[in-house]
Amino acid sequence: MNHPLNGSISVLHPSVELTLESRRRWEDYTAAKEMMLERTNIAESPWWVVQGVDKKKARLNCISHLLQQVPYEAAEGAEISLPSRIHHENYARHPVPEGMIVPDSY
Repeated sequence: MNHPLNGSISVLHPSVELTLESRRRWEDYTAAKEMMLERTNIAESPWWVVQGVDKKKARLNCISHLLQQVPYEAAEGAEISLPSRIHHENYARHPVPEGMIVPDSY
């Protein structure tokens, strides 16, 4: 079978073939996305585009933006007084596995 990009015989994995086809159609996909955004972006349900060249910054920007969309006001209320916590002598807290802890970033 001739490969559509270079005419040689293709022995590529099917996922590589799909990736190459997607790259060939990149502008078609982008044009379809732009049309979809233009036709469906309304005030009641806006689209937001996250620039994702730097994935870490993109994720942080997305989280920050989403949090800014939620109206927040400090709630006022009566001060709550909690009783002292009960400690049981036979209870030992197990350590949390390192792989489960979200690292401190800030």
